[in-house]
Amino acid sequence: MSPNKKPRAEGSSKTAKVIVDGPIFRSRKERLTEGEQLRESVPHSSHAVWKPPRKHRDPIDLLEESNRYRLPNLIPVRYGRMLRSPFTFLRGSAGLMAHDLATTPNTGIQVQACGDCHLLNFGLFATPERNLIFDINDFDETLPAPWEWDVKRLAVSFTVAARDNGLSDKQALAITVECVRAYRERLRQLSKQSPLDVWYDRLDTQTIVDMAPNAKVKKNREQVIAKARIRIGDYLYPTISSEVAGRRRLIDQPPVLFHIYEKDFEHRVQLALQAYRETLPDERRVLFDRYRLEDFAVKAVGIGSVGTYCFVGLFFSAENHPLLLQFKEAGPSVLAPYAGKSIYENQGQRVVTGQRLMQSSSDIFLGWTQGKKGRHFFVRQLRDMKMSAPIEGASAAQMKMYAELCGLTLARAHAKSGDAALISGYLGQSDTFDQAIGKFALSYADQNEKDHAALVAAEKSGKVKALREDD
Repeated sequence: MSPNKKPRAEGSSKTAKVIVDGPIFRSRKERLTEGEQLRESVPHSSHAVWKPPRKHRDPIDLLEESNRYRLPNLIPVRYGRMLRSPFTFLRGSAGLMAHDLATTPNTGIQVQACGDCHLLNFGLFATPERNLIFDINDFDETLPAPWEWDVKRLAVSFTVAARDNGLSDKQALAITVECVRAYRERLRQLSKQSPLDVWYDRLDTQTIVDMAPNAKVKKNREQVIAKARIRIGDYLYPTISSEVAGRRRLIDQPPVLFHIYEKDFEHRVQLALQAYRETLPDERRVLFDRYRLEDFAVKAVGIGSVGTYCFVGLFFSAENHPLLLQFKEAGPSVLAPYAGKSIYENQGQRVVTGQRLMQSSSDIFLGWTQGKKGRHFFVRQLRDMKMSAPIEGASAAQMKMYAELCGLTLARAHAKSGDAALISGYLGQSDTFDQAIGKFALSYADQNEKDHAALVAAEKSGKVKALREDD
């Protein structure tokens, strides 16, 4: 296809497949118009509906299927964390929701999708220049996929979190619609910018402070940002390590932090480190070589990742400056059965590439490796001034402001890899799409509560075992 020729749209009333064989060099106006035309085959109102697939859908079976490659002793920890509330259940069930999203209407326009786009996968972190920015910070499930899937999962996460905080459905709807409005309007703005301007765009802390609607909110944001600035590796390092026989060691806290004592484990670690080093740019290798590995242990993190191999490496410079690196197992994305396999053989490379494409600035230690037993991993700093928003107990007004930040950020992430004008043309300038997603989120939040209740019942019946760490 000629790069100037319009891609064709084909498909049912549910999905219009936009097929593009090469770069898009058509005018913004043409792409906006084409996006508008997609509303005929996939009307905004079609996104408002959630109905479980007619085919048998057992949430417990789907969750158990996702445990296939997890460490058996950590599966109860995963379930224990998911059982705490409908919101924690949502966080741990990205695969289940991917299964459901694949049955919903979409325009056929793909972007580099986050894949697990919920509100706690956004937050503050430091750029290599040591500036604090707000961005998406979890990419375990990233894959090229329909842009709607990220928008819908993010919207649902706000609705579910609002309910968890005791807010009414009317308040939850307003919060969710605000998130989608911010996404839609920011995408329209980005569609007018040059590719370079979109690439350089970022939401820094000064912008966030300046966006505060009043002095009280401004002061609160300044305090949160100040706390984030001290949350560097040195802040975490003393809490998970101690001195043993004159050497610094990670403290065993089974089942969430423990060492592996296998005959050839240290040798396998060294081989994996060598392979990781090769994925770093030459100048980063110089930096990495200034540290030596002191200790290595398994550390269970998050909710959805629990049960996969996740290691923390404790490194020191010659003058004993600490560095904590996370080596996180990467399996196929939960989106892969529905959006297609990754082009990358190493799933760690899939994560790293997706992260670099979606974020406005990424960790300098990002890389990937493969273990001797064939497992794939991606590597990053364990914590680098990272801080997520304190959502628990947040008011409707606070959640609404946070929803705006997340919507703005997702728009920029999608604009980097996708066609902002094409999507913007489809979204339009009214709030009909926003309201449709708000209704979908309320309906799917009901589904999420049913699925959470099913997990509660499964534990009571003995079908699954759960370990509650706070018991």
